[in-house]
Amino acid sequence: MPDAVASQTTQPADAPVTPPVAERRPVTRTHHGDVVSDDYEWLRAKDDPDVVGHLVAENAWTHAQLAHLAPLRQQLFEEIKARTLETDLSLPSRDGGFWYYARTVEGKQYPIHARYAVSGPDDWTPRVLDPGVPVPGEEVLLDQNVEAEGHDFFSLGSLDVSDDGTLLLYATDTEGDERFTLRVRDLATGRDLGDEVRNTAPGAFFTPDGQFVFYPTVDEAWRPYRIWRHRVGTPSAQDVLVFEEPDERFWVGAALSRSKTYIEIALGSKVTSESWLLEAADPTGELQVVRTRREGVEYSVEHAVLPGPDGEPQDVLLVLHNDGAENFELTVLPVADLPATHWGRVVVPHSTDVRLEGVSASERYLVLHLRRDAISRSGVLRLGDLPRASREGPGEPGQAKAKKTQSAAGEQWAFEELSFGEPLESVGAGVGTWEQPNLRVGYASFVTPSAVYEYDVATGTRTLLKQQPVLGGYDPAEYAQRREWAVAEDGTRIPISLVWRRDKVTAAEHPAEPAPLILYGYGAYETAIDPYFSIPRLSLLDRGAVFAVAHVRGGGEMGRRWYDEGKLLRKRNSFTDFVAAARHLVATGWTAPDRMVADGGSAGGLLVGAAVNLAPELFAGVLADVPFVDALTSILDPSLPLTVVEWDEWGDPLHDPEVYAYMKSYTPYENVPADASHYPRILATTSFNDTRVLYVEPAKWVARLRAAGAPALLKIEMSAGHGGVSGRYARWEEIAFENAWTLDVLGLAD
Repeated sequence: MPDAVASQTTQPADAPVTPPVAERRPVTRTHHGDVVSDDYEWLRAKDDPDVVGHLVAENAWTHAQLAHLAPLRQQLFEEIKARTLETDLSLPSRDGGFWYYARTVEGKQYPIHARYAVSGPDDWTPRVLDPGVPVPGEEVLLDQNVEAEGHDFFSLGSLDVSDDGTLLLYATDTEGDERFTLRVRDLATGRDLGDEVRNTAPGAFFTPDGQFVFYPTVDEAWRPYRIWRHRVGTPSAQDVLVFEEPDERFWVGAALSRSKTYIEIALGSKVTSESWLLEAADPTGELQVVRTRREGVEYSVEHAVLPGPDGEPQDVLLVLHNDGAENFELTVLPVADLPATHWGRVVVPHSTDVRLEGVSASERYLVLHLRRDAISRSGVLRLGDLPRASREGPGEPGQAKAKKTQSAAGEQWAFEELSFGEPLESVGAGVGTWEQPNLRVGYASFVTPSAVYEYDVATGTRTLLKQQPVLGGYDPAEYAQRREWAVAEDGTRIPISLVWRRDKVTAAEHPAEPAPLILYGYGAYETAIDPYFSIPRLSLLDRGAVFAVAHVRGGGEMGRRWYDEGKLLRKRNSFTDFVAAARHLVATGWTAPDRMVADGGSAGGLLVGAAVNLAPELFAGVLADVPFVDALTSILDPSLPLTVVEWDEWGDPLHDPEVYAYMKSYTPYENVPADASHYPRILATTSFNDTRVLYVEPAKWVARLRAAGAPALLKIEMSAGHGGVSGRYARWEEIAFENAWTLDVLGLAD
């Protein structure tokens, strides 16, 4: 892809010499007696030629202002490309009689999905596949490059193969609006059947007999709310509605259990969940609720087969729930007890220090996914090591608390935690198919490229199967990572993760002199930002930048309470935590205000937008990707995509005046001062077809910032969605654009 970046961003001869000025067309809204005049709400009219013209002008101005960075963008793009093994293969995973994998080819934007046949029933270790060398017996299932031909955008939403290996289902989006068209392909002929279902959501799958496909669809607010059953070979008009959730706060999804015994339909709001089961052998049968939803109670289930009280195999559900257990506890519930009025016996009790996040089961072992001290961990337990289940039942509802204590004391399961010994690391054990004898363990850190190990469950030995290649002689010993702790306004300790290159930033406890630093944050939806390796980030570190993550409240790094203290009427904690992290990094000598860029995307864009309003003097720049900066306007309108489901996260300002006033006090767009000439440089990026954070939010924000004198730029992709452009080379160009701007702000562009 030579000169791809430079050719797109070189300043044209007719480059604008003044920034676009959005007209003031006041739109008045009134809520709870508060009258607001919004000068830029007219930019929401996506089909208005004036709106499109303004956005095109914003792009032209941004490219003109940053044209001097074209050589650096090209250099950064080439560095990503040079470090990446462009022709590569994923680690094959076995399912049934085949090993499935994806491979990439140099010069092609998208992966190719393929498989080869297993050599026999005991073939559980994948072949060593050499990149660029033809795979013996390879069968190409789907070449995304072929499917993407003629489209500016391409995304794959569903991909599944029938158990007998003869049919492929796949769903594609060519607009970026996350509406996918589902198709079924005959793998013997390579031709699509007549099956075509439009406007599906991701998550379609075959039933074990291959006769049916289950898939979700969304309502007008982009909420997955229906599950359908499609009989292969019939028109979509004959599809049967299996489940519909009328409550607009709840999302619905469906999946086949790993054992392929049940189809689970799971629905959840931000605070409440419910699961229904359908026997996979009878896909036209009746659904059975696991336990009827109760407001504020969340639970998830995993099917397992464990020894019962009499030693015979018993169908059970492993249930993670937070009923009286803030950080969740794990229980065992016999399927025979459904619909349940209890949670079953407790096998991993609640802990104030450990957040239980998930559980996976196979026919030989169980894996528990947990988090402690802001680090993700996985534990493994062999089924042969399980204590025998008690013959006693869970007790009557009035006895549940006492019985829970007895069960926890008598039958607590001990999982062996997996670690690789780094102070900051991400370890995740992945259970493959139900029959797979060994476990796969994924591992990465800020300095260690991601790797996958095979973990022998019987012996505890680990064998490296594949590690992310980094070309050009990468040496992890040249880089360092550490954890710092800031103190928030209320005394809460906020973890900060840092990574840097040793010969560029001399640091024992702290650097000898302030370093250029990028402070990243997210802080919403209980999402944890775990240590991860990034090839594009190396170009920043090699030029002397420090990369830091502020693990602010609202995220999930420190347990459920950490999340609860950064949402609803405590959301401001996220923003003040970020500011506290920035102040800590300045006070301890890691950086200086004129050498720090705040970086966040989506809800993280709200975070950095609010932080710059609170403390503009702390930052030299703010990079906001698809930022949720006009949150109050969006959350006030239930007709907009995803608004109602967000009320449990942010509050309901439409009906609650306290929430309205609170959100108005922090939303970035609402709080741009009349004079923002002292603000740092700001770059906001967005996508025209984004359905999660509409383009209008950053467009309005930049218009108001610029009118107030702030040096703000807007870059908008006209053929992309919430995740940005599609295709790996296009994505690298986008990253190079943002990183060049960041380096320029940090004084590292030369």
